Amino acid sequence: MTEKINDNIIGFFASFNFGETNEELIKSYLWSDIGLKNKLAHLKWKNYGNDLKIILFQVYVKPIPYERKNLREIENYRRKEKSIGIPIILENENFFKLTETERQQFFSETIVEKLELVELKVKRNKLDFDTSRLITDVKEILNYKKVEKKPVANNAYNSLWQKAKTKFNL
Repeated sequence: MTEKINDNIIGFFASFNFGETNEELIKSYLWSDIGLKNKLAHLKWKNYGNDLKIILFQVYVKPIPYERKNLREIENYRRKEKSIGIPIILENENFFKLTETERQQFFSETIVEKLELVELKVKRNKLDFDTSRLITDVKEILNYKKVEKKPVANNAYNSLWQKAKTKFNL
């Protein structure tokens, strides 16, 4: 059996807790025929530069507090692997309570926002990689439209901010 060389710039990894009921749903969003991996499959690292070969979106479904605490917004650049890992956390509030259209929008917005963080890493590490071109291509493929985000209901910071705005008429 021969191994297929994967030269896609964007990859996906998913982490589920034992007994997770939404596992198949998330797998379909990531790896089905109309999933994100297939939509972004023609984006090859060679078209953007030589110093970054994989941007791995690490999808964590309802992570436990210990796991969540240890996740960074974006991982460091791994020079040997020429890769960067980017966690995406899926919870009831930010994903599972959304409609189908809102879920698609969530993935589009999150991927674009995270790629903007990659752009900062590329500049900081002086890498040969055209992130702005990749972002443009991803926006086109995912039909990206920036939508004003609604505040998340159970976000303690958000609630505190809303209380302060009300109290001080901000």
